[in-house]
Amino acid sequence: MTPLGGIALKLASVVLFVIMSALIKAAPVPTGEAVFFRSFFALPVIIAWLIWRGDLATGLRANRLSLHVLRGIVGVSAMGFNFAALGMLPLPEVTALGYAAPLMTVVFAALLLGEKVRLFRLSAVVTGLIGVGIVMWPLLTVSDPTPTVLWGVAFVMASAVLRSLVQIHIRRMVATEQTSAIVFYFTMTSTVLSLVTLPFGWVLPPWEHTAMLIAAGMLGGIAQICLTSAYRGAEAALLAPFDYASILFAIVIGYAVFAEVPTPLMLLGSAVVVASGVSIILRERYLGLRRNRARPGMTPQG
Repeated sequence: MTPLGGIALKLASVVLFVIMSALIKAAPVPTGEAVFFRSFFALPVIIAWLIWRGDLATGLRANRLSLHVLRGIVGVSAMGFNFAALGMLPLPEVTALGYAAPLMTVVFAALLLGEKVRLFRLSAVVTGLIGVGIVMWPLLTVSDPTPTVLWGVAFVMASAVLRSLVQIHIRRMVATEQTSAIVFYFTMTSTVLSLVTLPFGWVLPPWEHTAMLIAAGMLGGIAQICLTSAYRGAEAALLAPFDYASILFAIVIGYAVFAEVPTPLMLLGSAVVVASGVSIILRERYLGLRRNRARPGMTPQG
């Protein structure tokens, strides 16, 4: 696969994830029930993909099952908070606030993995979090913010923190676990864990909402496959900036489907967050290229 093909798959995954979120938002059901649909109906897609690749045996092999269970608990909590926020806030705001996750990953990588965070990255993270604050500002400073809005902001930020912790956990998992196994067991774990919420108010949605929720699950599975496959054609540093295209699709879908008009501060804050995130990615790519160029001149000990 060419780098252009990898970029196309990454953009496809971004679009599909935004559409998935819109479908979840358009079909209001209890959060645990939404997580179940998203997870259970992604399973057939993922299993079919593993069979097609000849990786089914690998996908079912877990060297350290406890790592997958922990990843599932944290990941499904992040998904639940995000789905709950979708019912409380406009789609573009949820998308923009979610950009706090990669910024927090930098912080947690320093605290938990001992990675060095130099001044450039630290200043970019601080700038990005200021952008997140700009997005939140109009939501929290209206004359009388409703509890729904306040809880929505809290939920999406909790989701961002948990997603960043998941990324740190996955960095540790890849030392012993295959990517296909990580994908499969997360989907399986989140399906099982979502069933725990069954006694707490699940409903029988009308047929059109049921169709939307099933479609959300299947699109989520396809998006995950596109995302995983994209890295076969292009480096992570090349693909990472395209994550931020999601705000464009979220604004378009939010306006067209939910009549959500983005505020100037939301657009400003999103631009600040995107700029800080892209600057980190480009800086890391530049440093990586410098390290690669330096390696041929090293001594065997260096």
